[in-house]
Amino acid sequence: MRREASARLLGIVSAAVFLETLFYAVITPLLPELSHQLHLSKLAAGVMTAAYPAGTLVGALPGGALAVRRGPRFTLIFGLALVVVSTVGFGLLHATLALDLARLLEGAGGACAWAGGLAWIVAATPAQRRGAVMGRALGAAIAGALFGPAIGALAAAIGRAGLFCGLAGLATALTIPIALQPEARSASAQRVADVVRLLHRPALAGAMWLMALPAIVSGAFNVLGPLQLHRLGAGAGVIGLTFLAGAGIEALISPAVGHLSDRHGRTLPLRGGLVGLGAVLACFSLPRSAPVLVLLVILGMIQLGVFWAPVMALVSDVAEGHGIEQAHAVALMNLAWAVGQIVGAAGSGAAGKAFGDGAPTLAITALCLVTLVGLRAGARRRAPA
Repeated sequence: MRREASARLLGIVSAAVFLETLFYAVITPLLPELSHQLHLSKLAAGVMTAAYPAGTLVGALPGGALAVRRGPRFTLIFGLALVVVSTVGFGLLHATLALDLARLLEGAGGACAWAGGLAWIVAATPAQRRGAVMGRALGAAIAGALFGPAIGALAAAIGRAGLFCGLAGLATALTIPIALQPEARSASAQRVADVVRLLHRPALAGAMWLMALPAIVSGAFNVLGPLQLHRLGAGAGVIGLTFLAGAGIEALISPAVGHLSDRHGRTLPLRGGLVGLGAVLACFSLPRSAPVLVLLVILGMIQLGVFWAPVMALVSDVAEGHGIEQAHAVALMNLAWAVGQIVGAAGSGAAGKAFGDGAPTLAITALCLVTLVGLRAGARRRAPA
């Protein structure tokens, strides 16, 4: 009976993060069209993309605090409500600032939804199965990222208003089964300030960096990938299919990688992912044809799929070891992800405008290599003599 309840809870939370991530990823094939309609520079396109993670940054710690005080169920419903409002706004508004603000609100709602949803399922999962369960939830989230570009491409063809309002209606309907799901939790008075004071601890800071780095790469891909593909002649449909294929494979491997991290340690898959990402990023500015760049983007997204489940389980494990509530642990994940996305999206847009696409991708390649060296050094220190 308990296993059935846990499976039902995982299914509901997975549906919520699927929709939330779909709304996040929908902008990818819309970006070239919006850039043309609103006369956006690369920097302005990066800002619009980064507005979502900026909202996540703003909402990360308050979302965790809300989940600790009011419970994961309330926080998940509240987050979805913010996502619904912002999605309707993004479908109906046509000014650059208004669209940026809608994405900002959507990011804050996403932070609350993830804080509530993940804290809920982590609390119901033993530590030795945490990677696999997070991998399944992340598989659903990545599937949302898979369908997001397809929805964006459809919106580019038929218009944003009706399609986005219809999707907002689906998210609203999902709050009903969430509200009916029983919630068992113990009260906690742990404050955000108590958690912030622990951020200097090496294990916690290192885990958060491993969450921020793939987010930097993802942010850069989401800005430079569509714009570079468009420059090489790819239309919204090709861009949408590229990110669809990459996210599809990413969703398939995420549960398996999470299970691998449960059995063989959290950092084993990360070292392979860092090597793969470094190779893809080093070659990113070289293609002179759209098909080659399509292949590189897909390979890069596959490498990103190696990171999320092990890293999120790692943050959860480290937070538990430091006595941090799981809702606050998810807030730290959101915080690290948001900072990485902002740096990757806005930073790559600004650097790409000033120095060309090779500058940001080579800089991120260097970060991957330095992180790989650090992981290997840490593994040697932990190895028995």
